[in-house]
Amino acid sequence: MCLIKFNKFYYRYKGNDEYALNNINLKIEENKFILLCGLTGSGKTTLIRCMNGLIPQFYAGYYRGSVEVAGKDTTETTIADLSTEIGIVFQNPENQLISMNVEHEIAFGLENLGVPREKIKERIKECVNITEIENILDKAPFELSGGEQQRVAIASILALEPRVLILDEPTALLDPYMAKKIINLLKEIQNDKKITIIISEHRMDLILPIADQLILLKDGQVIEHDKCDNVVNGLNFQNLRINKPFIFSIFNQLKKEKLFNEKIPTSIPEAINYLKNLIEK
Repeated sequence: MCLIKFNKFYYRYKGNDEYALNNINLKIEENKFILLCGLTGSGKTTLIRCMNGLIPQFYAGYYRGSVEVAGKDTTETTIADLSTEIGIVFQNPENQLISMNVEHEIAFGLENLGVPREKIKERIKECVNITEIENILDKAPFELSGGEQQRVAIASILALEPRVLILDEPTALLDPYMAKKIINLLKEIQNDKKITIIISEHRMDLILPIADQLILLKDGQVIEHDKCDNVVNGLNFQNLRINKPFIFSIFNQLKKEKLFNEKIPTSIPEAINYLKNLIEK
């Protein structure tokens, strides 16, 4: 089922002459783990803002075309109503944490939506268990580490039971160990909740092995959207000047030296099997 649909969508910010998004035609389906890639300034954050109505309802600008979320036009549906369909965790989670302690933070959105008290308690308990933050419920958000803040932000969004969870550079402020923990947590959530997760992320090595699909953005245009395996082995990915995964760099070099002629793998286990076969030959 199609959850998000862009139809010939263009957008430019007020005061800018150039369009940040150009002729976007995109369909996002349910229960997918999607990696969004592109150079800085390619339009990733702008695209994300369109998915929950922040564009054009909050950010002033000029647009044409349409964006639909679960069949609702984002220009005719309030951001509050769209929040039950689309949840966004921003690059710096501290910017969206506003309550005096973690438990109140998770309850905040539910209270504003008028969810009954007992239902709020149930959802808090479930989200706390999923994100493993039981021991910090009484702490203030500013007392938490970056990884803990990220988990709290995710829990507060999950409590709203969105059909799509979007994260903009979720590992940017985290060390490699905590970044991997957060990404593994997100995959567990997707498997458990059967929701769609979209991640805009430069650390492709972390995401690519567990992603279902890859969206490539360049100069405000979607230049490819397909299964990861197909995109990674295509010319668009090859030519895009982004930080390629380490595995890709190794096997791409092997291809150039004509030592390898299979599809480039996207995960370490797959790469190991290919290398074993190469050695045995």
